[in-house]
Amino acid sequence: MVESLFKPIQLGAIEAPNRILMAPLTRGRAGPGAVPTASMVTYYRQRAGAGLIISEATGISREGAGWPSAPGLWTDAQTEGWKPVTEAVHAAGGRIVAQLWHMGRIVHPYFLDGALPVSASATRAPGQAHTPDGRKDYVTARPLRLDEMPRLIDDYGLAAENAKKAGFDGVQLHGANGYLIDQFLRNGTNLRDDDYGGSVENRARLLREVTERLVAIWGAGRVSVRLSPNGDSQGTDDSDPAAIFGEAARVLQALGIGFLELRQPGPDGTFGSTDVPQQDALIRSIFKGPLVLNSDYTVQSAATDVASGRADAISFGRPFISNPDLVERIRLGAAFAPNVNVPQSWYFPGDAGYIDYPTLAEATAEA
Repeated sequence: MVESLFKPIQLGAIEAPNRILMAPLTRGRAGPGAVPTASMVTYYRQRAGAGLIISEATGISREGAGWPSAPGLWTDAQTEGWKPVTEAVHAAGGRIVAQLWHMGRIVHPYFLDGALPVSASATRAPGQAHTPDGRKDYVTARPLRLDEMPRLIDDYGLAAENAKKAGFDGVQLHGANGYLIDQFLRNGTNLRDDDYGGSVENRARLLREVTERLVAIWGAGRVSVRLSPNGDSQGTDDSDPAAIFGEAARVLQALGIGFLELRQPGPDGTFGSTDVPQQDALIRSIFKGPLVLNSDYTVQSAATDVASGRADAISFGRPFISNPDLVERIRLGAAFAPNVNVPQSWYFPGDAGYIDYPTLAEATAEA
């Protein structure tokens, strides 16, 4: 059955040799100024066997970046820092796209010199933010003004241009997990009564306008989008998810993007649960391009969903942390190496739990 995962696939303009994608994984290993480090070069090169690597969420601007030691793509130094990463992935036979990220109301004022974060409306996320000074309560965001929308879209455009300069194979718009695009999509956080609020068409306007800018820079076949259409995500929810995510699928179908990725966590997922019906079947009926599903997959369930046509590919996240050669392990039917020191090693600085996981061949030779 796993054979279904090893059929090549055309993801828009990107030819992937297998259907085992690496999902975006925030790891917090960038250096000062949100510049990628030498350890990140090693980390991504080790995982180049994936059919396609989707990079960790990468900030498009200082305004949108609120995670300690996450990388960015809004400065020349950041762009230069990504070049060795993409070169290493390509030299190892892989391909990689940059996921573009604006966190919206999830950014704490700590990262903004005390300024308020921005969002669709004046809402406040539940819980606390991670900062270098420890956890801090989220604050009420200020609504983006209409006259700020062109600047926001330009910020996405600059990051997309920098991704091209850095040597990526494309870009993915992060529209999931309760971050800025998601905050505009869902009526639990979008309380606007202007052109960006109210109807599903208006709430999907920012998604459309940003994606249009990315397509203008990269071409539709090298642009993808990630959505999480399955209930509460960091306090972001909607009273009628089928309506808004159906509209989002129509927007993306009309733009002809390369592929759409859906994050659908299980009951113990990080950003949500399956307390409402999953929307992938509805989206599948509207969006006709390649559909990638993610979260809590086993090898068997991944192979089954690809073989059945429910998905065209599966993106794996946490298994790639401790298994840099995940694709080869799946091919051989070998056991996965466990994550150790979790969750500390997910985000803490340093190489431990980051680039020190051996491949199956290395572990066998050492034994």
